[in-house]
Amino acid sequence: MGRRRRLVAGIAVVCLSVLLGISVAVSLFLSSSRTIVLVGHDTVVRPTFERDAVVETGPLLPDFRFRDVGPVGVRLTLGKTEVGSIEELVERYAYIAGDPTAPVGKVQDVVVDLAVSAALRGLGVGLVPIAFYLLLGRHRRGQLFRGLRTRNGILALALLLALPVLVWQPWEADEETQEDQGTWQTLAELAGPDVTLPAETRGIEVRTGPVTTESKKLVLSAVDTYEKSKEFYSTAAEGAADLDVRRPEDGETVALLVTDRHDNIGMDRVARAIGEAAGATVVLDGGDDTSTGQPWEAFSLDSLAATFDDWDRFGIAGNHDHGTFVSSYLADKGWTMLDGEVVDAPWGGTLLGVDDPRSSGLGNWRDESGLSFTEVGLRIADAACAAQDDGERVSTILVHDANLGREALSRGCVDLVLGGHTHVQAGPDAVEGEDGEVGYTWTNGTTGGAAYAIALGSKPRRDADVSLVTYADGRPVGLQWVRLRTDGSWLVGDYAAIEPG
Repeated sequence: MGRRRRLVAGIAVVCLSVLLGISVAVSLFLSSSRTIVLVGHDTVVRPTFERDAVVETGPLLPDFRFRDVGPVGVRLTLGKTEVGSIEELVERYAYIAGDPTAPVGKVQDVVVDLAVSAALRGLGVGLVPIAFYLLLGRHRRGQLFRGLRTRNGILALALLLALPVLVWQPWEADEETQEDQGTWQTLAELAGPDVTLPAETRGIEVRTGPVTTESKKLVLSAVDTYEKSKEFYSTAAEGAADLDVRRPEDGETVALLVTDRHDNIGMDRVARAIGEAAGATVVLDGGDDTSTGQPWEAFSLDSLAATFDDWDRFGIAGNHDHGTFVSSYLADKGWTMLDGEVVDAPWGGTLLGVDDPRSSGLGNWRDESGLSFTEVGLRIADAACAAQDDGERVSTILVHDANLGREALSRGCVDLVLGGHTHVQAGPDAVEGEDGEVGYTWTNGTTGGAAYAIALGSKPRRDADVSLVTYADGRPVGLQWVRLRTDGSWLVGDYAAIEPG
């Protein structure tokens, strides 16, 4: 009889622990939040059980709702950002929506992380009754259960059961807000029968109200920009698969060089498609992924990281990637950001690179700061030549401006210098260095199709370039450029064989 009672008591404690753990986990999950940088904003992410994604844009623009996004929903409250006008802000939303893979994945990762964190905390709380049960021992547990039959025991149990209600305080009601006054209306209903919307946007809902009425033109303009952007870049990515680019032979490795993206996330999937057509497995990022290097431009880095997440990834920061944000952000995403040290490359050779010194916060050489462009060029040449003296000739120097590798080429210590910066493709140019050693310099155009410091648009503002670098036996053996023109047509450069050494 005693054993049966202990078994029943044990099962009861386990059930109580499970119930407590689940209750705490769910409560913590629904009350949790995290601030991230999303679509250029400081954004608060809050999970919900409504299965919808609600985007709260602030007082000047209408809120949006996406229905049935998954088993749990999310509420995104957009905060501060850098923007010149409301029109520019709405245009930015449209460009990012043209390829939402990276922001959607980022939100999903945050929600999963919040769920795991809440589950672990709930597990910890749920184990407390079991631990307490085991620590009491049989004799004290008997005393405790017998005590529950007394007046004081009943009072204590009532207080214990009242604790969750006191914490929850269901009688506290929120005041009626302006948000409660609005109703949800689909974009199709908002636009009216005279406007044709893309099929994937018709079900998106907008919170209606006085501001929504005033913002209707902005919303419809954004939809038009979204449609043009998605159509242009989707068509370009599909067309890239049929390009007549050189494929690698046995024993060769192809690297895709991208530079000067300047926030144009639409070109990322196009660049990836070109690389896949050429059999590339490595991406080299020559910098200027942003226009200012500020955290609001994390959407550009998220897109870059998501697009090439299964490739070998190496990069440096350009002169527009001000400060250390870009390098540290990509490093956290798994990129190898080159910092003046020779590293092993996936093609079997070695790789050397450094951030552009003309940006504030950059130009550091290990613990030394404030170096000029010329001084950094001398340091990277010293590093390349030191590696050669040790029997490891550097196959490639990756810099933002190819002129930064000029000294290393003149000393004959590197096979190939890759850069960008000028937004104009150039090379390959052979440079004969000391002792007759020959190296090459190659400059990629602007992958983002940037005319100036920013390239966001429904299509590139100028021709958009990527380069394909072929390696064999650890050394570069050929180069080829591919160009997407502003009218959507393609130009493919001839494959240029090179023979460094």
